Parts: sequence; structure tokens; C-alpha cells
Amino acid sequence: MKLSKYILLLALTCGMPSCLDLDIPPLNVVQDDDVFGTENGVKSYLARLYSQQFIEDFRYSHTRGFNNSFAFQSTFGMTGEALNRDIHGAETESNQIWNDAYKLIRETNYFLETLPKYASNFSKEQVDNWMGEAYFTRAFTYHALAKRYGGVPIVNSVLKYPDQPIEELTVNRSSEEAVYEQMEKDFDEAYKLLPETSQKGRANKYVAAAFKARAMLFAGSIAKYNEVDKRDDKDNTIRVCGVSREKAKEYFKKSYDAACLLKGKYTLYKDGWKADDKQAQYQNYVDMYFAENSRENIFIRQYKYPESVHGYDAYNIPRQFRTNGWTASTSPTLSFVEMFEGFPKNAQNKIQVFDENGKYKLYNTTMELFENAEPRLRAIVILPGDELKGEQVEIWRGIYTGEVANGISRLQLSDEPAERYENDPHCKDLIISSQSAENQTVRVLPNGEKMNASGRSGCFYDNGECTIAGFAVRKWIDPSIPAALVMERRSEQAWLEMRYAEVLLTRAEAAVELAEEGAADADYMQDAFDCINEIRERAGATLLTSKAELTKEIVRVERRKELSFENKVWWDMRRWRTAHREQNSTLYRSLFPFYAEKAGKWFFDARPDDKNKRFTFDERWYYNQIPNDEITKSGLTQNPGY
Repeated sequence: MKLSKYILLLALTCGMPSCLDLDIPPLNVVQDDDVFGTENGVKSYLARLYSQQFIEDFRYSHTRGFNNSFAFQSTFGMTGEALNRDIHGAETESNQIWNDAYKLIRETNYFLETLPKYASNFSKEQVDNWMGEAYFTRAFTYHALAKRYGGVPIVNSVLKYPDQPIEELTVNRSSEEAVYEQMEKDFDEAYKLLPETSQKGRANKYVAAAFKARAMLFAGSIAKYNEVDKRDDKDNTIRVCGVSREKAKEYFKKSYDAACLLKGKYTLYKDGWKADDKQAQYQNYVDMYFAENSRENIFIRQYKYPESVHGYDAYNIPRQFRTNGWTASTSPTLSFVEMFEGFPKNAQNKIQVFDENGKYKLYNTTMELFENAEPRLRAIVILPGDELKGEQVEIWRGIYTGEVANGISRLQLSDEPAERYENDPHCKDLIISSQSAENQTVRVLPNGEKMNASGRSGCFYDNGECTIAGFAVRKWIDPSIPAALVMERRSEQAWLEMRYAEVLLTRAEAAVELAEEGAADADYMQDAFDCINEIRERAGATLLTSKAELTKEIVRVERRKELSFENKVWWDMRRWRTAHREQNSTLYRSLFPFYAEKAGKWFFDARPDDKNKRFTFDERWYYNQIPNDEITKSGLTQNPGY
């Protein structure tokens, strides 16, 4: 691309006048004609824009950034969805996207300014389509910036240094509200220009509408729930952090209207779903993430071995399937599992593992406790003793050797943060696993059989390659990959960045917020009720019976269940401004099966995490720190607390 012109300066020493044309482009520099003059050139440029989009997918890590092959520290290790062996408490993003985002915006602006000069080479339909994709990319990028930093500089033309004076090259932060308005304009322009259908991984008008709905919901949440009011140091009228409370209703309405545009265009995946058939509902939900032609998929990022790969399976597979690389970095928490239904709970909505006498309930298998659980739970989480790749996943915490005639008393007498089981004075009759899978404690049972203290997949004492909270993650794990091929940089399943399920949840949330704001131009609660029940029916969950049951909290919990392990909950907690309340020296709960050898049965012990992973969210983190070099170089206002 001729983003800048190179001119050779020749020094002639022979005294003869030069007749050389010094404006001949070098042969090793790609020119605009080469790119924008051909269909393949334009598509290649757009492919580059797509590849740089800030999608928090398999290759995203809040510490390592985007497009990282070693992304095993996912945001769901910071939200209570799961514990992660490499995350020891609440954190924020340590990587900075600022510079890369503005590089992408510059490349997008260059495309928008240059393609029209070559419009005569193509049909109007082609040009409109390509321009729409660029507007979509720019809006997507501004949202990636705004949800992290708040108000940022809006740059909608290519800055030309040194051709422009320095004052034109210095762009201050716009208000957070202005950035969302810019996103809205770009999404609307994309919707106007784009076709109704597109290739996988490329935008169409409904992709633009879905992402507008997401962005406007974020803006409405900031307007309603954010309490930070940070003004620009140079201009006190510009609110760089925060959106006017009066704008909340307007943004929720824009989100709702955009989500409604997808009615009848996409549907929930139910190809294998059957009413009143839990097994079919479970399998349908598992298959949804690998269905190539699902009408639920709105916008995906594709991977294909060996050209483009990731390592999700290797980083999250239960320990017994380890070939090389890592295993089980992510272990769903009981706190997350307890959001679902279909297993016994007490009055506090916590799992009930005791009988009426305060003794542990005994089960014939570890799966018996969850035999009536919501099928969606089993499709998201590998429960102790469930199957994967044709094998039973062996997850337990130890062997109980004590007497069982009068029942088994509680191993721990309070709900205070537990010491490790091996140090618990109430656990003298336990054989606890040793440090690693390679050095297991083996017990000879009364019937003469031998049993490892923690099975092949944990939990192991002081070892990260196990299910440290008592569960393993199933969502996204490709069941078709043979265990021998589960390794780093080998996985190729697509990332589903936008599903119709999210659009329904966005529509429901925006509708409930509109009802709460007093909007009366539609029956918003009825529509939210219909959306939530559509999600719950596919999940195999109990349907709500009337809109009177529906609350904002129910909508939020449904969202957290459906979009779990998709790097969405992290941003929801931030826009709802609930993270600092949820995470105030918080210990997430774990659930461990134990084998009672004298009964030949299993019991479960639930307790706060004994790995001492405490989570306390710093309220500064609702807005990321702007890179210090940008503050120094451009004189921008820093976000509060940094």
C-alpha cells in the first residue's frame, strides 16, 4: 500500500544533467492501485481488518493480549465462573490495546477514504458492501476502546504527518457519550450499506444490528449504574468517564430496537432438541458449538489447522486426557453451578448435601446427585463422573475410612474459609490425594480393589493440573478430537462471538430496563418474558409461568448461565458496576466428592475454596489505565485512580 511515498535521491558525480524520473514507485512497495484496483486486493485488505478486530476469543488473555497462542488465563477465571490455576484473585487487564486499536482505526479510515476513488472498478453493490464492513470494523473498535477507557479520542480521518500542522494531529479525549454516539452512527451506516447475508466470519446488516444492540446496552448500563464523573483536565464540560443518567432510557431503547431487527432472521439452534428428553437437550446444546451451519451463529471467528489454531482444549481438558502441554487450567466453581436448577438446595439456594439429621447424604455414583439437573448445566460443566471422549472423568477429593453406621458427620463445622482438608482436625478419617497425578496415594478397599485417592483428574494437593474446584469445563471442548491430539496450538473449533441467544438476552435486559424506566409504548415485560422462556426452553430449564415472575436479577442470572465461558460475564459485571460488591474478599465455593469405603457409596462436601483464592475488585478497574506514554506524548487526561 502506498501509505507513504518513497523517493530515491541520487547523487550524480559525473557532472552530467539527470534525466531520471525520480517518482517511479519502488518495486518492493505495494501501491494503492494494486490493492484497491482489484477485488482480491480489496478482500485481502478487509481480511486484515477482520483479523485485527478485538474479539475476546480463545486466543485472548487479559494478561497476554489478543491473538496469543498461550491464552490460558481467560476472564472467566476472574468472575466466579471458574477458578484458574494461574489467577490468584481479582485482576484487571494488564495488556494495553490503545495503540493497536488506533492502528486499526487508521487502517479502516484509510480504506474508507481510498476505496471510493476506485469505485468505478466495481459494482455499487460491491462498494457498498465493502464500505459497510469498514464502518462495522470502526464501530467495533471504538466499542473495544470505550468499554475499557471511557471517552477516547475520535479520529475519523487519516492523520497525515508531517503534512498536517501539529495542532491538527493532537486529538483530545471525547466524552464517553460522544464515543457511543460515534459507534451508533457507524453501526447504522453499516446496517444501511451491508447485505442481509454474508460469508461466515464477515459482517452483514444483522451482524451490525446485533453489535449495535450490545454497544447500546453497555451505554445504557453506564448511564444508569456508573457513579464516576471524570472531567477532562483541559475542558470541564467534557465528561470522559461517565454518561448522563438521563440518557439511560434512550440507550436502552436503541439497544432494544436494534435487537428486534433480528426477529425472524436467526433462531436458536435446536436441530437435535426434543421436548421432555434431557439427554437430547444436553446433546443439542453440546453440538451447538460445533454446528457449521447453525442459524444461531451471527458472527464467528473461524480457525483451521494448521494455518490458524488455538490451544483451548489443551488448556482445559481434564488431567486424565493429558498428552503434552497443559491441562485443566479452568475449573468451574460451585458458586457458578448453584445458579442452575435440578439438584437439592437449601433455603439459601445453596446445594444441599446433608440429610435432616445433618449427616452427609450418600449416593451410589457421583452423577446421582445431578441426575435431574438442567441439561444445559451438564453441557457447560463436566460433573464428577460424567463422560468425555468415551471415558468416565474421575474427579474426587479423597477416601473416607471412618465408620458409617450412624452416618458421616460434617467434615468441617463452620462456613468460615477452610484450611486444607489434610490440615482439618475433623478429617482424621480421610485419605487425601498426594501432590500430583504421578504420585497418587493408592488405597486398598475392604473388597480388595485398589483406588486412587483423587482419581485421574483431581483434585490433587498443591497441583494446578486438576479440577481445583471439583468440576471441569465442557463448553467449547471439542469431543471429536482424539485424546492423543489434544495439545497446544492444535484446536480449530470456531469462536462464536455473537449468537442469537445473546441477542434475545440483550433484548430481554433492555426491555426490563425500559419497563423500570417507565417506558409504556410497548409491553416490554411480556417481550422479556417471552425471550427468557425461549432461552430456558432450549436449555431444558423450568419455564417461567408469567411475566409477573420476571425480575432484572432473573434476566441477569440467565445471561450469566447462557453466556458463561464466552468472555461476556466479565464485561457484564463491569457495565452493571456489580464487581466490587460481588468481590469483596470473596472466596468462591467448591464441591468435592469423597468415597466412603465402608459404605461403598459417595458423599459430597461443599465449602469455600481451600486454595485461598480471594477476590477483591478495585473500583478503579471499571476504567482501565490509559498508557502513560500517551498521557506524556499527547497530554491526555488520565482515568481516575491512576
